[in-house]
Amino acid sequence: MSLRAEVKAAVTHQESERCPYDLSLDTAIRKRLTAFTGGAEIVGRVEQYLQPVGPAYPETNERVDASRYKDAFGVVWEESVPGEIGMATNPLLTEPTLEGYTFPPTRIPGLFDELPQQLERHPGHYTLWSLGFSLYERAWSLRGMEAFLMDMATSPGFAHALLERICEFNLDLIAQACEHPIDCVRFGDDWGAQHGLIMGPHLWREFIKPRLARMIDLCHSHGKTVFLHSDGDIRAIIPDLIEMGLDILNPVQPDVMDIYEIKREFGKDLAFLGGVSVQQLLPNASPEALRCEIRRLIREVGAGGGFIIAPTHTLGPNIPVENLVAMIEEFLQEGGV
Repeated sequence: MSLRAEVKAAVTHQESERCPYDLSLDTAIRKRLTAFTGGAEIVGRVEQYLQPVGPAYPETNERVDASRYKDAFGVVWEESVPGEIGMATNPLLTEPTLEGYTFPPTRIPGLFDELPQQLERHPGHYTLWSLGFSLYERAWSLRGMEAFLMDMATSPGFAHALLERICEFNLDLIAQACEHPIDCVRFGDDWGAQHGLIMGPHLWREFIKPRLARMIDLCHSHGKTVFLHSDGDIRAIIPDLIEMGLDILNPVQPDVMDIYEIKREFGKDLAFLGGVSVQQLLPNASPEALRCEIRRLIREVGAGGGFIIAPTHTLGPNIPVENLVAMIEEFLQEGGV
């Protein structure tokens, strides 16, 4: 089977020859692995099952100075750790009103011009276009997190108006992306804390759910699958996500949710991508314990399809290189019996 076929099998709850994986190795990780192994051989064996394509807009960023950048919405971010999102420093909506603020354009000449060539370069990969900060995160970045959470309770009319404008922005971009033969649309929107949803299920259902449903419906109307990234404990709304027709949920953090229980309860309706904790398992486990857990994930969560194994977040410098090697070997299913 091709890499694309193996991912499609997993998403449609069919077992394939191998459990597909998603693994991104940045330059720093590649250098560590190459130095540790004495060569780049293990890095070269890592395959790209899921291939990001398309423009990064609206995440396109303009440098302000060495430590700050401005996003397409005009928000300035303090980049305390290179490569990380950082902290929003200047909420643009200082009052609960949209008056005086103009959203960036969605119809930009040439915005998607390179997408056909990208797709031609990756014919055997499962391709996905991403829209980050898709609802709640975009709202709090413009308003401030505490202020927007308060708006949900004390200024619901404004909260609805802001989210509706964000949704309209998203729908226009989604429609343009879905004109192309991509496989999947990925949304990113972190709702979870260590215990439950940041805004609680009731407010999520009032403010987020109806707009996310419209976005998912538009993708499905074009024959695309939908991938959602949302960190934290979001177990309470997994039935809602299934009701809306979500196809793939990521990262299913085992630090805050029991991925084995989640698979048993929801695995017939939802595929999962993730499962390998970057919070506890990868930094702290011995290579042997890590191998055992990855094998169990593949064996149990991967049973019957519906699973793409992956780290739950970016691989940080705190992960021992021995564990990186062990993870890659197990993902490649080269770790022995």
